[in-house]
Amino acid sequence: MADINLRFSAGVIPTDYIVGVASSYDMEFYEVLESRRSIRSFQPREVSEEALERIVNAARMAPSGSNRQPWRFYVVRRRELVERLAEACGGQSWIAQAPVVVVATGRRIGYNRGGYMGDMSFIMDVSIAFTHLVLAARAEGLGTCWIGDFDNGAVKRLLGIGDGEDVVAVTPLGYPAGRGFTREARRKALEEVVVWVE
Repeated sequence: MADINLRFSAGVIPTDYIVGVASSYDMEFYEVLESRRSIRSFQPREVSEEALERIVNAARMAPSGSNRQPWRFYVVRRRELVERLAEACGGQSWIAQAPVVVVATGRRIGYNRGGYMGDMSFIMDVSIAFTHLVLAARAEGLGTCWIGDFDNGAVKRLLGIGDGEDVVAVTPLGYPAGRGFTREARRKALEEVVVWVE
């Protein structure tokens, strides 16, 4: 782990991150929602630095309780590490097809959400940010698959993550191979999941 270089972006936000400024990667919001799919097959094509920065910036802009922002995102491109992360995610070898794997971690916030979430309350905030990341990736034409089957300790050891952070989610990230994005999805009908209280 000692020779891993971790880079954290900071400084001026490019103007094309600002709301209302047109860009070449604009995609209608509801189209993003309707066509996002869990992608499990990837092209070997590399993902540009610019696209990755836009995607992680979308995650950075997510809301969080009391604006604590208890998250960190590890963007992994080193081939050996991508393969070892796939092993740490239940041995799901297809993950290693992707040129990038993103690991989202969170730190404990000392707040018991809802009176029952306890030390794991940070998972809510990190999950909101990770959803931003997944949707931003779709807007860029990139596929993701939210991975919940991971060994927290193994992933932390691979990335040199300290005791103050825990892994919340992992996703491969890359250009889909094959069919990729569609609008066909098995989802419950609106009346099954919404209760209108008046």
